[in-house]
Amino acid sequence: MTPLDFRLIATAVFRLFSVYCSLTQATLSHILSWFPTYNLVTARVLSNASFDVQVKTLMNNFNAQVASLKISSFAGQLIMFIVRLSGIYSAVHTNAFQMSVPGSDQCQVVNNFYPLHDNASFSHATFEKLDHELKEINTNADALLRNFNELTELKHNLQMTQGFFDEAQANPVGVLEDISAEREIELGGQSTAAAGMKLGFITGVIPRERMVTFERMLWRVCRGNVFVKQADISDLIEDPLTGEKVHKTVFVVFFQGEQLKNRVQKICEGFRANIYPCPENPYERRELAMGVMTRLDDLTVVLSQTQDHRQRVLAATSRNLRTWQIKVKKIKAIYHTMNMFNNDVARKCFIAECWTPNSQLDTLQLALRKGSESTGAGSISSVVNRIETHEQPPTHNKLNKFTQGFQNLVDAYGVATYREINPMPFVLITFPFLFAVMFGDAGHGIIVSIFAIWMVFKENSLKNKWRTQEVWTIFFGGRYIILLMGLFSIYTGLIYNDVFSKSINIFGSSWRVKFDDKTLIKIDSVILEPNPTPYKDHTQTYEQMYSANPYLLGIDPIWQLSDNKITFTNSAKMKFAIIIGIIQMGFGVILSLWNHLHFKHYHGIFVEFLPQIIFLACIFFYLIILIFYKWTN
Repeated sequence: MTPLDFRLIATAVFRLFSVYCSLTQATLSHILSWFPTYNLVTARVLSNASFDVQVKTLMNNFNAQVASLKISSFAGQLIMFIVRLSGIYSAVHTNAFQMSVPGSDQCQVVNNFYPLHDNASFSHATFEKLDHELKEINTNADALLRNFNELTELKHNLQMTQGFFDEAQANPVGVLEDISAEREIELGGQSTAAAGMKLGFITGVIPRERMVTFERMLWRVCRGNVFVKQADISDLIEDPLTGEKVHKTVFVVFFQGEQLKNRVQKICEGFRANIYPCPENPYERRELAMGVMTRLDDLTVVLSQTQDHRQRVLAATSRNLRTWQIKVKKIKAIYHTMNMFNNDVARKCFIAECWTPNSQLDTLQLALRKGSESTGAGSISSVVNRIETHEQPPTHNKLNKFTQGFQNLVDAYGVATYREINPMPFVLITFPFLFAVMFGDAGHGIIVSIFAIWMVFKENSLKNKWRTQEVWTIFFGGRYIILLMGLFSIYTGLIYNDVFSKSINIFGSSWRVKFDDKTLIKIDSVILEPNPTPYKDHTQTYEQMYSANPYLLGIDPIWQLSDNKITFTNSAKMKFAIIIGIIQMGFGVILSLWNHLHFKHYHGIFVEFLPQIIFLACIFFYLIILIFYKWTN
């Protein structure tokens, strides 16, 4: 059976429990009011048997009164909430729920009320089970892997040790001479065979880089009374403790007596060498090696199955991981919001204070009503009350996906206070147009517009793509700003007759060059004047070169041939940008006047608005007058 979500049935369960308590209280009150009318104490002395009979009769009457008691109001509520709770249980397991239509006796069936799969995949018990299963799999896999690595070292240890003993058996004299040579000093010149020495040995595995230090320590601590034989393992061995693959060496240490044995064992522990058992009997060593190989084969199969099982569990978990992440974020958002509520212990409710637009009050009440109905609150619903306060309300701007980017641009410079004029509608046009005045290239404007149109038409699929990329997020959030900048750049590029830094002659130039060859050969550059005037020596005059009809749209393409094209176009762009920018600044100052009048801050008009407008008029407005004067004269 799938564990139920406690949030779904909590309200109905608590209300059902409340009805049970009320029914019990009413029953006990009625019976206790009847119970004192019976006298249990009399003037005569009763025997135990008589007293028991009276008590038994009294309890039977009490039970009969309880059974015959009828409390219509509480019984009706009890039946209603039992039916309601049964409906919720049915919704959980049948994925459908029957709800009453307010104001009528009819009911409607709501499908997908509580999806069973989502509940099963998101229950707390499922997480605990999955966590316990993964921990158990990892623990078992680590233990098996550690055992496998130990058996692998033991296999190499037995192989190397067997090879050493086979060598000693094939050439016993040479080995005994090596041991006797090291022991003659300690035994006073006697040989090991003469002294009847019985050697013990310890075998193990140690990292290859520690072997030299290990031998030196054995020689110093044991004063040369040990014989060490070593052999390197060719393959990389995974260390059972650290899990790292390292080169290791198998060693055999021969010694005599328990005292040397204890010293050797302590040195092995200090160097973190892994000591393994090695029987003295060759047949026992062979049987142990065969057992180790069998266990290694079994562990290989078990480890493969464990890895496959873990892979299946993780693959099944990964399919629900994205859904779980979304639900966890939603739950965190819900709890984060609920933590802002105040808990009223006396009235047993949550109280939240918030700001909402007046136009959204009906929507808010409708949402609360729907939430109460969907959670089974019944007659108890959320209440919305308006609170009178002298606090300054926060600023709320009604936005859509088109105006959101422009509002973010305005808010980057400062958020308008409550009921101030929002400059966003004016920036919506002036900002991209002012950019286009300075950009002014129709060819590049077309590229920018195509890029912005692609983001606009693909915004649903691009919304959640590359969300972690900061640069992309900025571009996508300002896609409508980029679109307007591209469109205005096409317009200003046509005005400047600038397409990829080249002019186009669509309507035909208004100029006709009529200099003769003699004049063109004599002078490197000539000046085209709209009116015929004497030329230098005042003896030769121009013919009419200007048609007196301006170019239909933008700058005449003949400027492409002039030497001062860049100076002229850059000067025009700069002056246009200055004029529009100063007009925009003056308009912003005028908007501040409306704010002062609305809030009745009349002192702000004299100490803020007038100084600003005077400063603009004396410097920037005067600059605009000079620009127009130069153009006209």
